[in-house]
Amino acid sequence: MGETHIARRRRLAALVAERDAGALLVTRLVNVRYLTGLDSSRAALLVPADGPAVLATDGRYAGMAAEVCPELPVVVDRQVAEALLARAAADGRSRIGFEAHDLTVEHHAALLDEAERLDTAIEPVPLGRLVEELRMVKDEEEIALLREACAITDRAFEAVLPEIRAGVTERAVAVALERAMVDSGAERPAFESIIASGPNGAVPHHHPGGRELERGDLVTMDFGALYGGYHADMTRTVAIGEPAGWQRDLYDLVHLAQRAGLDAAVPGAETKEVDAAAREIIAAAGHGGAFPHGLGHGVGLEIHEAPLMGYDKTGKLMVRVPITAEPGVYLTGRGGVRIEDTFVVRADGPELLTTTTKDLLVL
Repeated sequence: MGETHIARRRRLAALVAERDAGALLVTRLVNVRYLTGLDSSRAALLVPADGPAVLATDGRYAGMAAEVCPELPVVVDRQVAEALLARAAADGRSRIGFEAHDLTVEHHAALLDEAERLDTAIEPVPLGRLVEELRMVKDEEEIALLREACAITDRAFEAVLPEIRAGVTERAVAVALERAMVDSGAERPAFESIIASGPNGAVPHHHPGGRELERGDLVTMDFGALYGGYHADMTRTVAIGEPAGWQRDLYDLVHLAQRAGLDAAVPGAETKEVDAAAREIIAAAGHGGAFPHGLGHGVGLEIHEAPLMGYDKTGKLMVRVPITAEPGVYLTGRGGVRIEDTFVVRADGPELLTTTTKDLLVL
């Protein structure tokens, strides 16, 4: 993806120039990976408004950097940000943007001390989430990786279905799902799997424990595979034994709300309006207070990325933005239902990447 990374850095350089800065110091590791391909625990990237970018990493990753991004000059130093600040000073640059959402107060103070030590006119300035803005719209190479991550997730769910039965613990289901994802080609699970059975289903982020599944339970399973650095996210709720009438009604309500959210997720749509399309259906059924989270979020190199879809969120959807739609209703002491898919916003309608059936499965 060398040419792809070069193109990403060019787009970022244009944004840096628009903000009248000489360069941007990228310190968020996921953003460094997006711009260079280097996946490491210590790296930073200096992206000038004009001229070539410079990568810094420590000796553990120097060889990997030379292999992954041979077009970039590499500074080998453990103090990666400070080393690049010195490089910017040597190049005569003054206003240097930084990622304020990434730097700790302590590290920011260290950079100010370094700028003073260099005895130059360097002025560190916060430039906002420029790289995250670029990352929101995915190229087709990224979408292909997401598509495979979601296909692995679908296959793992199908493989584990026979193991989901009364007497099996939530933790055992989680372990089986995560093993099945790795066996199907995942690097690892994209996040800690959520398995919430019976009354635990009323807790949106329940940690799977030793509770045994019982007949009459609804079981919510939220999980996903990591593939090529990209995160899948899917939730399905199943019934153990024939569900009660209220359980079917609740499932049908959430299913309808999700369909409305998917239909509303068109290019140009306001994110809060997409959320509202699903939320209003749940509220009209009298469960508005039992849907406490946003409708969805972007996915990519992180499991939660921009854009965020909620009643209090701002922004518009664009073509090639992968997001989730995950409405849920959670009834304390009784259980809950959540249905979630990862999909891509397209001009002709949503492209579902998770394709497992959303009919209520009775196991």
